[in-house]
Amino acid sequence: MSARRRRIASAALAAMAALTLAGCSGGSSDQQGQAPATVVPPAASEFWVDPASTAAKQVEQWRQDGRTADATELEKIARQPVAHWIGSEGNTTDETKGIVSQAKAAGRTPVLVAYNIPNRDCGQYSSGGAQDDDQYRSFVGQMAAGIGGTKSVVILEPDALAQTLSKCEGEQGGREALLSGAVKTLKGAGAEVYIDAGNPGFVQDTGQLADGLRKSGIDQAAGFALNVSNFQTNDAVTSYGKKVSDQIGGKKFVIDTSRNGNGSYSGPEQPTWCNPPGRALGTPPTRKTSDPRVAAYLWIKEPGDSDGDCRGSPSAGQFMPDYALGLAKAAKSS
Repeated sequence: MSARRRRIASAALAAMAALTLAGCSGGSSDQQGQAPATVVPPAASEFWVDPASTAAKQVEQWRQDGRTADATELEKIARQPVAHWIGSEGNTTDETKGIVSQAKAAGRTPVLVAYNIPNRDCGQYSSGGAQDDDQYRSFVGQMAAGIGGTKSVVILEPDALAQTLSKCEGEQGGREALLSGAVKTLKGAGAEVYIDAGNPGFVQDTGQLADGLRKSGIDQAAGFALNVSNFQTNDAVTSYGKKVSDQIGGKKFVIDTSRNGNGSYSGPEQPTWCNPPGRALGTPPTRKTSDPRVAAYLWIKEPGDSDGDCRGSPSAGQFMPDYALGLAKAAKSS
């Protein structure tokens, strides 16, 4: 049920992407593996598309291998803006600045995920995070320095609040205070911050969730995020989100639609949230949601990244080309 992290990029990868962006003037890449320039769909034009994303590189590799039909399908992912997850690996300031600078140069808004809370994922597939509260505050400060006043969207700590409310194993004390401090710091750096609030299947008591959001600084945030790395439908998530929003002054929320095109998995295999079969890409990222309470549909989880080593899959965050291809093929035509 937990969110599973996207591959956390290193500062070196951010720098390489910057060089790729500078060198792309359109058309396909050369034969040395440079990622192709991507075409940004009009509805997603505000958000930055990484021309050197994992999906973009896989598209180019399949073209070189003669898998042209599959490459065309995978472009459904490569041409969309996907959030970049920032953890403690590498230099956080440089990594964040590298992504933000590329987006700014392209005239677009980057979507970032802060994912480094102590006892992250309660020791499950995406375990790790800062060693203690002080290290976490330092991480947030470094991320804020990388944003440096540039317009950005930040999704704050997938699962952190929901796991705290569900009392998962491990030390959870003080998480709300850490989140509240992070909201203030990142907002002060120019970010539009959304506190992650799980999904309808995680915390059923919306009153409890609303109280947790208040303690986590929702008053200072732009709103909250739902369905990160999950599969629930837009209708189900929107209905749930409005119940929460009603209790916290009508705050807006964003929905992760990266893999919810076919809704949640209802088959017999467990766990239902971990790389389930038969899923599909959902609504492409956009601010045009037709609902004043839904601030945006975003692809927060990169489609194709593993949720964890279940069903014979690789570890969390590793890209699975054939799984990504399945998501793309099953996507409804827009």
